[in-house]
Amino acid sequence: MAEIEQSSMKASEPQAGRPHIPGYGIPTTIEGTLPWEHAVERLEKSRNYWIGTTGPHQEPHATPVWGVWLDGSLYFDGSPQTRRGRNLATNPAVVVHLESGSDVVILQGEAHEVKAPPHDLTKRLAAVYTRKYASDGYSPSPDGWDNGGLYRMDPHTAFAWTQFPKDATRWVFESH
Repeated sequence: MAEIEQSSMKASEPQAGRPHIPGYGIPTTIEGTLPWEHAVERLEKSRNYWIGTTGPHQEPHATPVWGVWLDGSLYFDGSPQTRRGRNLATNPAVVVHLESGSDVVILQGEAHEVKAPPHDLTKRLAAVYTRKYASDGYSPSPDGWDNGGLYRMDPHTAFAWTQFPKDATRWVFESH
């Protein structure tokens, strides 16, 4: 495949390019790619996030969760005893997919349980969760994650498209 032209982004933003999907007509230049803000807006507004993990015998597992996008990471919660929690404890590799199959955002990276999260973080997270899910009766306490159950997903790669293959975009985060 020809070298993919890379965009110049702010240091805090991931580097945009094109996904490598041979045979699907993906353009080879960044012209027409989506801006990172497109993905961020959907990550912030999404109600449900599909979390894909791998079990100890390499069996795939997917489950929808509520979560919030904050400071470049996806935070979600749930008991460490769930299949998802047990899988992440042994293998932090994770894929996250939003609900839409036509306005797609996919994250790949690692998720780790946040042990003893700082109170300033949990206060911010509780406020965002409450704004987002209060109509469903969910308003977590900032102290509610003191004993575990809070996860942070840090992406290394993200994908998005609204008109596949025309605007199919891949972002690579600085640490990768």
